[in-house]
Amino acid sequence: MPSEPSVSGEAAYPVHDPHAAFAELSKIMLGEQPLTATMERIAALAAQTIPGADAVSVTLMEGDEARTVAFTGPVAVALDERQYEAGFGPCMDAAVTGGTIVIEDTSNDAVYPDFSRAAARQGVRHTLSVGMPIPQRIVGALNIYGIGTAAFDDEAKRLTSTYAGYAAVSLANAALYTSTAELAMQMQQAMASRAVIEQAKGILMRDNRCSPDDAFAMLVRASNQGNRKLRDVAQAMVRSAQGGR
Repeated sequence: MPSEPSVSGEAAYPVHDPHAAFAELSKIMLGEQPLTATMERIAALAAQTIPGADAVSVTLMEGDEARTVAFTGPVAVALDERQYEAGFGPCMDAAVTGGTIVIEDTSNDAVYPDFSRAAARQGVRHTLSVGMPIPQRIVGALNIYGIGTAAFDDEAKRLTSTYAGYAAVSLANAALYTSTAELAMQMQQAMASRAVIEQAKGILMRDNRCSPDDAFAMLVRASNQGNRKLRDVAQAMVRSAQGGR
């Protein structure tokens, strides 16, 4: 894979009416086709429907392993894989926390500076990653990359959240094929990761009298600077606050 693919020349997707897209998504959420095929269709519909979406990918995480199971262009998977190699990034952090992470301007971003510089070199000006809202055997995120001058607006964020919800249903259906014991264990791990991150945010909010978003940005910066996973940084912070117990 080229180290610096460009978004220029990627397929231009026709604008798709959201209601028509949701109707189609409802038909492919029945577990009648492989998970990968379902994710590929979700990525394609997202690119057609979400305003400003020039490239889309779907990240799935199982334990500490992350992979892109669907994408609409080489830039999306290249930027995803850069995060996997580093061990952190907006799509991975969205998957772990279940939240929404927005980079408004990759040319001026202090939260994910290395990733943002890489994205800017490839022509991506802003990104939007939304975590899957249902904790199951696998957690993941829907990632949207944009090259336009305007950042993703509220409508784009709302539509992306809706798509993430549909994707989570697909993952939940796929998890039905997993043994109950394994599913329970993985669900506990996913919930534990999100819980410790929320605890660490609470500690930072208390100590710095800041907002939840500012606290999360502090965690991300510590993760980047220490080259450690967000969950590990949060866990260390919680342990320190508890007196090293």
